[in-house]
Amino acid sequence: MRFLFILLSFAPAFMQRGYGQEKHRVIILSDIEADPDDSQSFVRLLLYANTMDIEGLVATTSIHQQGFIAPESITKLLEAYAKVHPNLLKHEPGYPEAAALMALVKKGQPGYGMKHVGKGHDSEGSDLIIKALEKDDKRPVWVSVWGGVNTLAQALYKIKETKSSAEAKRLTAKLRVYTISDQDDSGSWIRKTFPDVFYIVTPGGYGKATWGGINLTINSIDNTTVSNAWLAENIQQGHGPLGAMYPDVGYGMEGDTPAFLGLIPNGLNDAEHPNKGGWGGRYELYKITPAELEGEGFTGGVPFEPETRPIWTNAFDTYQTYTYSPYGRPVKKDTVITKDNKVTLWRWRDDFQNDFAARMDWCTKPYEEANHPPVAKLGHADKITVTSGEMFTLSAAGSTDPDGDSLSYLWLQYNEIGTSPAIPFLTAENLYRVVLKAPEIKKAVTAHFVLKVTDKGTPALTKYKRVEVLITP
Repeated sequence: MRFLFILLSFAPAFMQRGYGQEKHRVIILSDIEADPDDSQSFVRLLLYANTMDIEGLVATTSIHQQGFIAPESITKLLEAYAKVHPNLLKHEPGYPEAAALMALVKKGQPGYGMKHVGKGHDSEGSDLIIKALEKDDKRPVWVSVWGGVNTLAQALYKIKETKSSAEAKRLTAKLRVYTISDQDDSGSWIRKTFPDVFYIVTPGGYGKATWGGINLTINSIDNTTVSNAWLAENIQQGHGPLGAMYPDVGYGMEGDTPAFLGLIPNGLNDAEHPNKGGWGGRYELYKITPAELEGEGFTGGVPFEPETRPIWTNAFDTYQTYTYSPYGRPVKKDTVITKDNKVTLWRWRDDFQNDFAARMDWCTKPYEEANHPPVAKLGHADKITVTSGEMFTLSAAGSTDPDGDSLSYLWLQYNEIGTSPAIPFLTAENLYRVVLKAPEIKKAVTAHFVLKVTDKGTPALTKYKRVEVLITP
């Protein structure tokens, strides 16, 4: 009876945290063993396996690994996951059995690039993608690409060759692609041949890519949470067999992880609208020009071809960092202001690193000894309308924490999303309830605010809420 009581009392908390929302369907394409960062990303992915519907784990080639694929390396990580799976379930329900995930490990195309796309080049991976798109499920299929994309190209080739134009269009309309740069020459072919496919990428060299924000050291901020010492203490050592499988950095920490970070439900991520920003970065839909990618740098040898249509690609945020103060208001704006596309990702980096560390604790600790994320709530609707010059209030009333931790609040105006000029806070922006005054305007504008609710547990965890304000004359 006591066990039943725990389950019944625990389930509502899970729903309150926002995980009751529709999960994203996702297929991973990974050139695992080309770089240790794929294994790193898999460790993180498995800790979030209860927040999305994983439908495929496909080993592929890339420009960095042209001669072989390594599905057995994915299986080894799943064997470690199996050992911590019972403990993960003590913290949140929904973690899939390791055996179910092992059944999803597939071989992609073992050859490299477009030379191995076409008749006779089907693979377990390309067949899996087609079956996922054909499944009677209205949800889109996210293909998270960590290496080469020719396995996806083969699936699209076969759809084009074997389906009616109407059916092919129906299937490809369900596809969502986020690829970590172009790591073979088939990405460009997909974008040209299937101009309606939803595609997130920074073409050309890695140096201009948004995903670099996950591991770059930024001069203006504290980079502790991406340091080797932090990884050793919080992820690799003393956190069970899955943490022990997290390899040391070879070239850059988890360069592939942004391809699925935006699918994690946290109140901020809005995968269908990459222009709103989130843990995976922010992107806008436009036709990027070669001039915008001048000096793009290292591509590994993948040829750069001009884009023929709009894609979801580099967006730029202007961001003023906050520093923590030992006295008075606990947070204050720093003097440093940064504007580039990578800031769209690293502005959230400490939040998602702490969340990762907390979930790694779940591998070994009992519920009462680990931290769990707060529940962010609004004291009003998430879309409100005010008039020019009107005073209005934003409220986080009702936000709670499952561990009983004290909460901190921070309200941010996301200027790149709305059309309103910056609106000054008339009260401190770190209060749960803030007062603002709408600007004097002659035509309607929108203002977009993000609420950060952070607990004081260890590590400190953050959830978010968005508020869209329509300001009318």
